[in-house]
Amino acid sequence: MSKEQLARSIVLLLVISAIAIPVAAWQMRSSSMVVHARMAETGGWTPENLTAVVGEPVHLQLTSDDVMHGFAVGQTDMSAVDVVPGEISEVTLNFDRPGKYTFYCTRWCSVNHWRMRGTIEVSGSGTTSETVIPPLYITLGLDIDGEHHAEVIPDRLPSAARGLQAGADLPAEYLSREYYLSHSPVEAWKALRGEKSFSEFSDQDLWDQVAEIWQTNTSPRDLEIGRQLYTTNCAACHGETGAGDGIFADQLEKSKDGEHPMAPAGEMTMRPSNFTDPEHMLSASPAHLQGKILRGGMGTGMPYWGPIFTEEQTWSLVAYIWTFQFDLEDLP
Repeated sequence: MSKEQLARSIVLLLVISAIAIPVAAWQMRSSSMVVHARMAETGGWTPENLTAVVGEPVHLQLTSDDVMHGFAVGQTDMSAVDVVPGEISEVTLNFDRPGKYTFYCTRWCSVNHWRMRGTIEVSGSGTTSETVIPPLYITLGLDIDGEHHAEVIPDRLPSAARGLQAGADLPAEYLSREYYLSHSPVEAWKALRGEKSFSEFSDQDLWDQVAEIWQTNTSPRDLEIGRQLYTTNCAACHGETGAGDGIFADQLEKSKDGEHPMAPAGEMTMRPSNFTDPEHMLSASPAHLQGKILRGGMGTGMPYWGPIFTEEQTWSLVAYIWTFQFDLEDLP
């Protein structure tokens, strides 16, 4: 091949590439699905039900018709994508197993923000999910909607560090994961009060021992994961300090009297739970709290997070919620 022919071939190749690349990009863009976001009160996601096939990328163009929203898919490791009013945010999803996935808004856009959920039905072959195991609260037969109150509460915030410093030899059964998950703090306190080896301990000393049991079943990593989840998903209602006084708390309570114009008909939401209330919290087990997180509050305004959080994330969140009742900061 002569130099002239080689030069012409190179020029032709460059011309073809210059045409092909934009066309391929245009085809990808034109095959994307546009998804609109609106506050739940005025429509939520449109469309809210999507389909996909295992191994085939799904290209989405996200845009907001009102305020800032966020987009993420539950139980995946994708980072949230900002959905800006009047702009297009592009995201490509690829699923390696079939199933039904939930996408949701990650920005607190309104009092009914949590209703901004949609589904992606993924078909095709691939590794199927493991056998579904019922949540622990169901296995234990817990009534997570029933009234519960602690008959005994501590005089001050129980401290795991003080419990450890007491040098007591806690029986192994109390330190097990199974015991922690299935018993409330007040049940643990009562059980310790019945142990002869703790007969000389004051009531407050026993509460410090309970805090030590709770500390044994968490870790700094769990608490940090839980803190991040709480800050992002829970604080707007339950408050940064867990006192049930988040920025939407008053609005959720108003709807009980029909005063909140944005509340759907028939919804009588309630003021968020106060995690700093010992009478309420110390009578609930970790399994009870996880049940509430997974299933939600059934019309109270408490979202259901089962399709969003992984199993590990729910237990980390539960561990963090206990920091409103126990001083668990001095972890080994």
